[in-house]
Amino acid sequence: MFETLAGTLITVVTRLLTGVQSRWVGCGPAGVQRIYFANHTSHMDFVLLWCALPRPLRQTTRPVAAKDYWGHGALRQYLIHRVFRGVLIERGHVDRASNPLAPMLAALDGGESLILFPEGTRGTGAEVQPFKGGVFHLAESRGDVELVPAWIDNSYRVMPKGSLFPVPLLCSVTFGKPIQMEAGEQKQAFLARLRQSLMDLEGRDHA
Repeated sequence: MFETLAGTLITVVTRLLTGVQSRWVGCGPAGVQRIYFANHTSHMDFVLLWCALPRPLRQTTRPVAAKDYWGHGALRQYLIHRVFRGVLIERGHVDRASNPLAPMLAALDGGESLILFPEGTRGTGAEVQPFKGGVFHLAESRGDVELVPAWIDNSYRVMPKGSLFPVPLLCSVTFGKPIQMEAGEQKQAFLARLRQSLMDLEGRDHA
């Protein structure tokens, strides 16, 4: 019960702070299993995207987050585990015991959707960095799951790298057309196509 109230409070505060608007230009907020992949410039990103989803979708959508950041401190751990139900992954040392794909595949196999940042690390907002290969392997392994690009606008100004507190500024999340891997599509071509689909949404929030 308390986790539900905390989630509602975070959503209300985030919307008051950023006025975040959801723009569904390539699909609708359907209750199907998806991987929402987005640009990454701020610690606010997954919170903004999560809050931009209708409540029924928030309940079945889990953000993928870095264990080295969210795994420290009682408050962070409570929020990521109990409120957001995040999927924590290792960003540094990777082996069979700490394969970052394993918890994401487990969440997908449980019927849940994911919020993913394929750049792997935060950028400056100037451009979308090349995508890491994880999203390719997820699409290859679970081809029935839709991949939906989601362009997050202005979050790097709300909470730039190094900031402890957010600044009130208008933000939006624009959802594009679902994508699936084509037969025989190679890794680099697929990653480039996903990256381009995301960049194509830039500016659509003002259209």
